[in-house]
Amino acid sequence: MVLAGADVVRAESPEGLKDVDGVVLPGVGAFPAAIESFRKRGFEEPIRDVVDRGIPVLGVCLGMQMLFEGSDEHGGAEGLGLIEGRVVLLDSQGERMPHIGWSPVLWQREHLLRDGLPAESAMYHVHSYCASEVPDPAVLAHSKHGSKFVTAVAVDGLWGVQFHPEKSSTDGLRLVANFVSACDRREVEE
Repeated sequence: MVLAGADVVRAESPEGLKDVDGVVLPGVGAFPAAIESFRKRGFEEPIRDVVDRGIPVLGVCLGMQMLFEGSDEHGGAEGLGLIEGRVVLLDSQGERMPHIGWSPVLWQREHLLRDGLPAESAMYHVHSYCASEVPDPAVLAHSKHGSKFVTAVAVDGLWGVQFHPEKSSTDGLRLVANFVSACDRREVEE
């Protein structure tokens, strides 16, 4: 499959991560089951190797959450610990949960992942949990559903978005194209 100019290959096994220019860590579902399956299938060490080699990694939704130290969802589970912070229930302050729909993403700083995107971009979210206790230098963007929450992060070539760029129209596809471009250049930016 070709997406945003990239040949996309689904890694069915850890060996599928050996000769890649970038990795998208997708995710839909519950954190504990997802991270358990990820580990059971032997992907933890290969993804750490990808990170150590400076290959760009983009976590999307649950894929972003798995990059953190852990999650409180369904009794809790340890994450990959690649980014400081923990995943907690979104404080919706009475807004409907889960958070489903378009919300403004307010970018906090320039970054190649948001190249060509306006300071505020509407992106499509589907989640009940969000990252918390994220150090300020790692935060790329916030959004709001009841309360403000971190919706994009960047640390040492690890990038994550809580929203679904593939469902976020022109701005989301631009973000995907920016990631593909970074993979082509093997460019890593915090």
